Amino acid sequence: MSVFWRDVKRGQNLYIDDVEGKEEVIGGYRENKLGIDAYARTFGYEPERSRKGFDSVEAAKLFVESFCPWEIFGVRDAMVELESRAKLD
Repeated sequence: MSVFWRDVKRGQNLYIDDVEGKEEVIGGYRENKLGIDAYARTFGYEPERSRKGFDSVEAAKLFVESFCPWEIFGVRDAMVELESRAKLD
């Protein structure tokens, strides 16, 4: 299993993949006119996992990673890859 950021149209999504190569989005951020919005995936209603108005991409990514959203898939002690992956066509 690996956890990594992948470029998307206006930001990046955080993914987890399994040994078969299936990828699942577990968080992300989007850049817009008013700042940067970020969220970490959950299976319930947890509004504190989403926030708007970050000043930097780094702060938004730290916010998402702080929730360890990969744990909802049973993955413990995951390390997020340092390099983000390119956008898929």
